[in-house]
Amino acid sequence: MALFQRRPQASDPKTFYTIGMNKRILIAGLGNPGKEYELTRHNAGFICLDDFVNKTDEMGGWIEKSDWRCHASTGTVNGIGVTAIKPMTMMNDSGQAIGAVANFYKVHADHILVVHDELDIDFGKLRLRQGGSDAGHKGIRSVTEVIGEDYGRIRVGVGPKNPPRIDSIDFVLKNFSSTEQQQLPLMTREVTSIIHQYLADGELPHETRSFIV
Repeated sequence: MALFQRRPQASDPKTFYTIGMNKRILIAGLGNPGKEYELTRHNAGFICLDDFVNKTDEMGGWIEKSDWRCHASTGTVNGIGVTAIKPMTMMNDSGQAIGAVANFYKVHADHILVVHDELDIDFGKLRLRQGGSDAGHKGIRSVTEVIGEDYGRIRVGVGPKNPPRIDSIDFVLKNFSSTEQQQLPLMTREVTSIIHQYLADGELPHETRSFIV
């Protein structure tokens, strides 16, 4: 139950905050604001977080928070304060909004969960992990530059590129295919389930899941 344990690091000059002390975690979905990006692969994080907020009765509706440069939803789930955000800074500057909210609530990186697209993972798969490199994802790079790399990630597969020679940026900024769009409810349902399990268990498993049989 890692989220509920005190971190005995008296020699570390940093201040550590735990869910047991401040009962707050931050969940961020990455994407680009604007109607033209709504169904693009790069907006998988937005799509998934919309589902989580819409289907979780304890979460409030999205509110524009200009001082945090994001849309935010707050609620209490399983006795834990949850703040969900969608940065409105464009993908490559996502760390600005996440850093602002984390600083306001004094949330340490290991109590932050980020949902984002991943081109190196095939559509139909989700990869979970705590910490790690940005793997070339500029949105994740921005987040890591602001809060460090100890946060949890739900990496939503949007690959492989088709056609293979298409530029990666061009591919992720295209809409999901018509077949993929029909399967998006399976993707969002699985991510919402993972978030709820994370809130219940206090830990994010290091594993790969498939949402298409």
